[in-house]
Amino acid sequence: MGRLVLLRHGESQWNRENRFTGWVDVPLSAKGEEEARSAGKKLIGYRFDRAFTSVLTRAIETLRIVLEVIGQSHIPIEKDQALNERMYGELQGLNKTETAKKYGEQQVKLWRRSYDIRPPGGESLKDTAERVLPYYESRIKPHLLAGETVLIVAHGNSLRALVMHLDRLTPDQVLELNIPTGAPLLYEFGAEGTVTVRRYL
Repeated sequence: MGRLVLLRHGESQWNRENRFTGWVDVPLSAKGEEEARSAGKKLIGYRFDRAFTSVLTRAIETLRIVLEVIGQSHIPIEKDQALNERMYGELQGLNKTETAKKYGEQQVKLWRRSYDIRPPGGESLKDTAERVLPYYESRIKPHLLAGETVLIVAHGNSLRALVMHLDRLTPDQVLELNIPTGAPLLYEFGAEGTVTVRRYL
């Protein structure tokens, strides 16, 4: 079976400002552009058959930079909002520290990290998984089963949903899962589709 590389976009302007971003289309910061270039350097030597990304600029731009660094800008790219960050509802645009002072750190941690608790007007990780996983199964996994090498550039929570599935994490375990920006995560699969390798590059 194939190989899969997951990459969270580089730091966005709102990551830098410690704000909830969600579906707001915020660009990369200068540091985020550098993280994308650094990720690309770690992926030199990998030959990708295709790439998938969300419809949000920070992920699309990270993918563009990575493919430019590795000289593979010609590969097929599919963009879909199924891979978008979770929608943070009323929290979008708010400063995370100020929100924690208002609602309490534990409540904000539950909104950010728990599996099935929604922030006001937004999506839980469970909601996010319900769009990410069917898309993965129908659009991405068949390419892995065919032995291809695939790159997904997406977001902290859309990737948490996918990693939870691939690593078979429980809702309690996923509470502590954080996907760092700009750090490629490699999966290799056995013949039956079981994970044989999982490591950050």
